[in-house]
Amino acid sequence: MRKKAPLALMELMVMSLVFALAAALCLQAFVKSDRLSRDGEARDRAAVACQSVAEVLRHTGGDFQEAARLLEAQSYEENSLMLDYDKNWNPAEDTMRYTVGAGLVDSGFPGLGKAAVWCRDEESDTELFRLEITWQKGGSGHG
Repeated sequence: MRKKAPLALMELMVMSLVFALAAALCLQAFVKSDRLSRDGEARDRAAVACQSVAEVLRHTGGDFQEAARLLEAQSYEENSLMLDYDKNWNPAEDTMRYTVGAGLVDSGFPGLGKAAVWCRDEESDTELFRLEITWQKGGSGHG
């Protein structure tokens, strides 16, 4: 009976080690899953923000000043605008996390306006979403 006690103790130690390794792997999987979920949510919000900017630019016929006014953009120039958001996607006043921007691009065709709209995660320095839009100049009374 005394000879079996060390074996039983060793078996318990090995099982504890296996359990600890399994727990560590599960914890790592949960952390990775949470990160992927947050990244997916950020990309979805970036797509919606870019789509909103694109629709306003299309509506204004590429008038960046009017689009900036309608979007309440923090900064704009004649051919570009920028919107800053905090980590909760609220308009940023001082600490920005996400930036949505738009800039005029040469369409290569007369009478056709084109712009690139993008969103960046400033914390990780990565682009989350990008799209290009076009609109017809003139005819509708806009730009």
